Amino acid sequence: MAGPGGTPADASRRSSERALWRLIEAYHALVYYAPERPAVYTALGLKGGWMGYFATRSAALGTVPPAVVTACFYGFAPRMVERALPDAWSHTTPAAAAGARLTVFDRAVRRHLGDRVREPVVADLAGRLAGAVDLLPSAGSPLFGAHRSLARPEEPHLALFWATTALREYRGDAHVAALRAARLGPAESNLLMVALGLVPEDQRTYRGWTEEEWQAAAVALAARGWVTDDGRVTATGARERAAVEDQTDALTAEAWSHLDDDALAALAADLAGVTEPIVTGGGVPYPNGMGMAPAAEVAVG
Repeated sequence: MAGPGGTPADASRRSSERALWRLIEAYHALVYYAPERPAVYTALGLKGGWMGYFATRSAALGTVPPAVVTACFYGFAPRMVERALPDAWSHTTPAAAAGARLTVFDRAVRRHLGDRVREPVVADLAGRLAGAVDLLPSAGSPLFGAHRSLARPEEPHLALFWATTALREYRGDAHVAALRAARLGPAESNLLMVALGLVPEDQRTYRGWTEEEWQAAAVALAARGWVTDDGRVTATGARERAAVEDQTDALTAEAWSHLDDDALAALAADLAGVTEPIVTGGGVPYPNGMGMAPAAEVAVG
Protein backbone atom coordinates (compact mmCIF):
# COMPACT_ATOMS: atom_id res chain seq x y z
CA MET A 1 0.00 0.00 0.00
CA ALA A 2 3.00 2.28 0.00
CA GLY A 3 2.66 2.72 -3.75
CA PRO A 4 5.25 2.33 -6.49
CA GLY A 5 8.74 2.79 -5.15
CA GLY A 6 7.65 2.58 -1.52
CA THR A 7 9.74 0.74 1.03
CA PRO A 8 8.54 -2.16 3.19
CA ALA A 9 8.50 0.27 6.12
CA ASP A 10 6.23 2.59 4.13
CA ALA A 11 3.90 -0.30 3.36
CA SER A 12 3.80 -1.37 7.00
CA ARG A 13 3.04 2.16 8.14
CA ARG A 14 0.26 2.58 5.59
CA SER A 15 -1.24 -0.78 6.61
CA SER A 16 -1.28 0.31 10.26
CA GLU A 17 -2.90 3.60 9.36
CA ARG A 18 -5.61 1.91 7.32
CA ALA A 19 -6.34 -0.48 10.20
CA LEU A 20 -6.80 2.52 12.47
CA TRP A 21 -9.16 4.14 9.99
CA ARG A 22 -11.28 0.95 10.00
CA LEU A 23 -11.57 1.12 13.77
CA ILE A 24 -12.52 4.79 13.68
CA GLU A 25 -15.22 4.02 11.13
CA ALA A 26 -16.56 1.15 13.23
CA TYR A 27 -16.97 3.21 16.41
CA HIS A 28 -18.64 6.03 14.50
CA ALA A 29 -20.86 3.86 12.28
CA LEU A 30 -22.81 2.45 15.22
CA VAL A 31 -24.99 5.56 14.99
CA TYR A 32 -26.31 4.55 11.55
CA TYR A 33 -27.65 1.14 12.57
CA ALA A 34 -28.73 1.64 16.17
CA PRO A 35 -32.31 0.49 16.83
CA GLU A 36 -32.68 3.56 19.04
CA ARG A 37 -32.83 5.79 15.94
CA PRO A 38 -36.53 5.67 15.00
CA ALA A 39 -37.88 6.76 18.37
CA VAL A 40 -35.38 9.58 18.81
CA TYR A 41 -35.61 10.95 15.28
CA THR A 42 -39.39 10.61 15.06
CA ALA A 43 -39.69 12.66 18.24
CA LEU A 44 -38.07 15.52 16.32
CA GLY A 45 -40.61 15.18 13.51
CA LEU A 46 -38.17 13.55 11.12
CA LYS A 47 -40.10 11.21 8.84
CA GLY A 48 -38.44 7.91 8.03
CA GLY A 49 -34.94 6.59 8.39
CA TRP A 50 -33.46 8.45 5.45
CA MET A 51 -34.71 11.85 6.56
CA GLY A 52 -33.15 11.11 9.93
CA TYR A 53 -29.89 10.13 8.27
CA PHE A 54 -29.58 13.13 5.98
CA ALA A 55 -30.69 15.64 8.61
CA THR A 56 -28.46 14.39 11.41
CA ARG A 57 -25.34 13.79 9.34
CA SER A 58 -25.63 17.14 7.52
CA ALA A 59 -26.65 19.08 10.64
CA ALA A 60 -23.11 20.34 11.15
CA LEU A 61 -23.37 22.13 7.79
CA GLY A 62 -26.50 24.02 8.83
CA THR A 63 -29.52 24.53 6.59
CA VAL A 64 -27.62 24.35 3.32
CA PRO A 65 -29.40 23.52 0.04
CA PRO A 66 -29.80 19.81 -0.80
CA ALA A 67 -27.32 20.22 -3.65
CA VAL A 68 -24.57 21.00 -1.13
CA VAL A 69 -25.32 17.84 0.85
CA THR A 70 -25.45 15.78 -2.35
CA ALA A 71 -22.06 17.14 -3.37
CA CYS A 72 -20.48 16.46 0.02
CA PHE A 73 -21.97 12.98 0.55
CA TYR A 74 -21.16 12.13 -3.09
CA GLY A 75 -22.60 8.62 -3.44
CA PHE A 76 -26.31 9.46 -3.28
CA ALA A 77 -28.58 10.37 -6.17
CA PRO A 78 -29.77 13.99 -5.84
CA ARG A 79 -33.43 12.98 -5.69
CA MET A 80 -32.79 10.90 -2.58
CA VAL A 81 -31.35 13.86 -0.70
CA GLU A 82 -34.10 16.14 -1.99
CA ARG A 83 -36.78 13.89 -0.48
CA ALA A 84 -35.35 14.64 2.96
CA LEU A 85 -33.94 18.16 2.69
CA PRO A 86 -34.88 20.92 3.18
CA ASP A 87 -38.18 19.45 4.45
CA ALA A 88 -36.44 18.18 7.59
CA TRP A 89 -35.74 21.77 8.66
CA SER A 90 -39.46 22.54 8.73
CA HIS A 91 -39.72 20.02 11.58
CA THR A 92 -36.53 20.60 13.56
CA THR A 93 -33.27 22.55 13.63
CA PRO A 94 -29.71 21.50 12.82
CA ALA A 95 -28.74 21.94 16.47
CA ALA A 96 -31.57 19.68 17.62
CA ALA A 97 -30.72 17.11 14.94
CA ALA A 98 -27.07 17.05 16.00
CA GLY A 99 -28.16 16.62 19.61
CA ALA A 100 -30.49 13.77 18.68
CA ARG A 101 -27.64 12.02 16.92
CA LEU A 102 -25.60 12.17 20.11
CA THR A 103 -28.56 10.77 22.05
CA VAL A 104 -28.85 7.83 19.67
CA PHE A 105 -25.15 7.08 19.90
CA ASP A 106 -25.13 7.45 23.68
CA ARG A 107 -27.90 4.90 24.13
CA ALA A 108 -26.48 2.51 21.55
CA VAL A 109 -22.90 2.53 22.79
CA ARG A 110 -23.99 2.07 26.40
CA ARG A 111 -25.95 -0.98 25.29
CA HIS A 112 -22.81 -2.46 23.71
CA LEU A 113 -20.17 -1.33 26.20
CA GLY A 114 -22.08 -1.00 29.45
CA ASP A 115 -19.90 0.32 32.27
CA ARG A 116 -16.87 0.28 29.97
CA VAL A 117 -17.85 3.75 28.74
CA ARG A 118 -16.42 5.01 32.03
CA GLU A 119 -13.07 3.25 31.72
CA PRO A 120 -10.04 5.58 31.63
CA VAL A 121 -8.99 4.27 28.23
CA VAL A 122 -12.11 5.81 26.65
CA ALA A 123 -11.23 9.28 27.90
CA ASP A 124 -7.62 8.73 26.91
CA LEU A 125 -8.62 7.72 23.39
CA ALA A 126 -10.93 10.71 23.09
CA GLY A 127 -8.05 12.98 24.01
CA ARG A 128 -5.57 11.37 21.65
CA LEU A 129 -7.93 11.43 18.69
CA ALA A 130 -9.04 14.97 19.48
CA GLY A 131 -5.38 15.90 19.29
CA ALA A 132 -5.30 14.59 15.73
CA VAL A 133 -8.49 16.49 14.89
CA ASP A 134 -7.02 19.73 16.21
CA LEU A 135 -3.84 19.39 14.14
CA LEU A 136 -5.51 18.90 10.76
CA PRO A 137 -6.31 21.66 8.27
CA SER A 138 -9.94 21.95 7.24
CA ALA A 139 -9.36 23.64 3.87
CA GLY A 140 -10.86 21.47 1.15
CA SER A 141 -12.54 19.19 3.70
CA PRO A 142 -16.08 20.57 4.17
CA LEU A 143 -17.61 17.77 6.22
CA PHE A 144 -14.55 17.52 8.43
CA GLY A 145 -14.48 21.27 9.00
CA ALA A 146 -18.19 21.36 9.80
CA HIS A 147 -18.06 18.49 12.28
CA ARG A 148 -14.95 19.81 13.97
CA SER A 149 -16.82 23.06 14.60
CA LEU A 150 -19.42 21.27 16.73
CA ALA A 151 -18.93 21.50 20.48
CA ARG A 152 -16.95 18.61 21.91
CA PRO A 153 -19.11 16.70 24.44
CA GLU A 154 -17.88 16.37 28.00
CA GLU A 155 -18.65 12.68 28.51
CA PRO A 156 -15.66 10.67 27.30
CA HIS A 157 -17.54 8.15 25.15
CA LEU A 158 -19.35 11.00 23.40
CA ALA A 159 -16.13 12.98 23.04
CA LEU A 160 -14.70 9.88 21.37
CA PHE A 161 -17.69 9.84 19.03
CA TRP A 162 -17.08 13.51 18.22
CA ALA A 163 -13.44 12.80 17.37
CA THR A 164 -14.10 9.63 15.36
CA THR A 165 -16.88 11.39 13.47
CA ALA A 166 -14.67 14.34 12.52
CA LEU A 167 -11.85 12.01 11.48
CA ARG A 168 -14.20 9.76 9.56
CA GLU A 169 -15.49 12.74 7.61
CA TYR A 170 -11.90 13.90 7.04
CA ARG A 171 -11.13 10.61 5.34
CA GLY A 172 -14.46 10.77 3.52
CA ASP A 173 -13.66 14.20 2.09
CA ALA A 174 -10.29 12.85 0.93
CA HIS A 175 -11.94 9.77 -0.57
CA VAL A 176 -14.24 11.97 -2.64
CA ALA A 177 -11.17 13.80 -3.95
CA ALA A 178 -9.57 10.46 -4.85
CA LEU A 179 -12.73 9.30 -6.63
CA ARG A 180 -12.86 12.53 -8.59
CA ALA A 181 -9.21 12.19 -9.57
CA ALA A 182 -9.97 8.67 -10.83
CA ARG A 183 -12.97 10.01 -12.81
CA LEU A 184 -15.35 7.79 -10.86
CA GLY A 185 -18.74 9.45 -10.60
CA PRO A 186 -21.18 8.77 -7.75
CA ALA A 187 -23.15 6.01 -9.51
CA GLU A 188 -20.00 4.49 -11.01
CA SER A 189 -18.22 4.35 -7.67
CA ASN A 190 -21.16 2.51 -6.13
CA LEU A 191 -21.48 0.08 -9.03
CA LEU A 192 -17.78 -0.76 -8.85
CA MET A 193 -18.14 -1.52 -5.14
CA VAL A 194 -20.98 -3.92 -5.97
CA ALA A 195 -18.87 -5.60 -8.64
CA LEU A 196 -16.09 -6.06 -6.09
CA GLY A 197 -18.53 -7.59 -3.58
CA LEU A 198 -17.81 -4.88 -1.01
CA VAL A 199 -21.40 -3.65 -0.64
CA PRO A 200 -24.83 -5.32 -0.92
CA GLU A 201 -26.32 -6.16 -4.32
CA ASP A 202 -29.14 -3.68 -3.68
CA GLN A 203 -26.75 -0.72 -3.42
CA ARG A 204 -28.42 0.91 -6.41
CA THR A 205 -31.73 1.40 -4.63
CA TYR A 206 -29.95 2.02 -1.31
CA ARG A 207 -28.33 5.07 -2.90
CA GLY A 208 -31.34 6.17 -4.96
CA TRP A 209 -30.15 5.52 -8.52
CA THR A 210 -32.57 4.54 -11.28
CA GLU A 211 -32.02 1.48 -13.44
CA GLU A 212 -31.20 3.76 -16.37
CA GLU A 213 -28.58 5.67 -14.39
CA TRP A 214 -27.10 2.42 -13.12
CA GLN A 215 -26.91 1.01 -16.63
CA ALA A 216 -25.21 4.18 -17.86
CA ALA A 217 -22.63 3.80 -15.10
CA ALA A 218 -22.07 0.17 -16.10
CA VAL A 219 -21.55 1.15 -19.73
CA ALA A 220 -19.06 3.84 -18.71
CA LEU A 221 -17.06 1.43 -16.56
CA ALA A 222 -17.12 -1.26 -19.24
CA ALA A 223 -15.80 1.23 -21.78
CA ARG A 224 -12.80 1.80 -19.50
CA GLY A 225 -12.28 -1.93 -19.11
CA TRP A 226 -13.08 -1.87 -15.38
CA VAL A 227 -16.09 -4.22 -15.53
CA THR A 228 -17.29 -6.79 -18.03
CA ASP A 229 -20.51 -6.40 -19.99
CA ASP A 230 -22.27 -8.61 -17.43
CA GLY A 231 -21.08 -6.51 -14.48
CA ARG A 232 -18.10 -8.49 -13.18
CA VAL A 233 -15.04 -6.57 -12.10
CA THR A 234 -11.92 -6.95 -14.23
CA ALA A 235 -8.32 -7.07 -13.06
CA THR A 236 -7.99 -3.48 -14.27
CA GLY A 237 -11.05 -2.40 -12.32
CA ALA A 238 -9.83 -4.07 -9.14
CA ARG A 239 -6.38 -2.52 -9.53
CA GLU A 240 -7.72 0.97 -10.20
CA ARG A 241 -10.17 0.77 -7.28
CA ALA A 242 -7.30 -0.29 -5.01
CA ALA A 243 -5.38 2.74 -6.28
CA VAL A 244 -8.25 4.96 -5.12
CA GLU A 245 -7.85 3.57 -1.60
CA ASP A 246 -4.10 4.08 -1.78
CA GLN A 247 -4.64 7.68 -2.82
CA THR A 248 -7.10 8.16 0.03
CA ASP A 249 -4.49 6.78 2.41
CA ALA A 250 -1.90 9.20 1.07
CA LEU A 251 -4.25 12.17 1.37
CA THR A 252 -5.08 11.34 5.00
CA ALA A 253 -1.66 10.25 6.28
CA GLU A 254 -1.21 13.71 7.77
CA ALA A 255 -3.66 12.75 10.50
CA TRP A 256 -1.03 10.47 12.06
CA SER A 257 2.16 12.30 11.13
CA HIS A 258 2.64 13.37 14.76
CA LEU A 259 2.78 9.71 15.89
CA ASP A 260 5.72 7.35 15.57
CA ASP A 261 5.08 3.71 14.70
CA ASP A 262 4.86 2.58 18.32
CA ALA A 263 2.39 5.33 19.25
CA LEU A 264 0.29 4.53 16.18
CA ALA A 265 0.20 0.83 17.08
CA ALA A 266 -0.74 1.63 20.69
CA LEU A 267 -3.56 3.91 19.56
CA ALA A 268 -4.95 1.22 17.26
CA ALA A 269 -4.69 -1.45 19.96
CA ASP A 270 -6.54 0.67 22.50
CA LEU A 271 -9.28 1.61 20.04
CA ALA A 272 -9.62 -2.03 18.95
CA GLY A 273 -10.27 -2.98 22.56
CA VAL A 274 -13.05 -0.43 22.91
CA THR A 275 -14.57 -1.12 19.50
CA GLU A 276 -14.47 -4.92 19.68
CA PRO A 277 -17.78 -5.32 21.58
CA ILE A 278 -19.49 -3.14 18.98
CA VAL A 279 -18.31 -4.98 15.88
CA THR A 280 -18.58 -8.49 17.32
CA GLY A 281 -21.93 -7.63 18.87
CA GLY A 282 -23.47 -6.78 15.51
CA GLY A 283 -23.50 -3.03 16.00
CA VAL A 284 -22.58 -2.59 12.35
CA PRO A 285 -23.96 -5.27 10.00
CA TYR A 286 -21.96 -6.81 7.18
CA PRO A 287 -22.21 -6.35 4.28
CA ASN A 288 -23.19 -2.71 4.56
CA GLY A 289 -23.64 0.23 2.23
CA MET A 290 -20.44 1.90 3.43
CA GLY A 291 -18.25 -0.99 2.36
CA MET A 292 -16.94 -1.36 5.90
CA ALA A 293 -14.91 -4.52 6.50
CA PRO A 294 -16.31 -7.63 8.25
CA ALA A 295 -16.17 -7.73 12.04
CA ALA A 296 -13.29 -10.21 12.05
CA GLU A 297 -11.13 -7.77 10.09
CA VAL A 298 -12.10 -4.68 12.08
CA ALA A 299 -11.88 -6.17 15.56
CA VAL A 300 -8.23 -7.08 15.27
CA GLY A 301 -7.26 -3.57 14.19
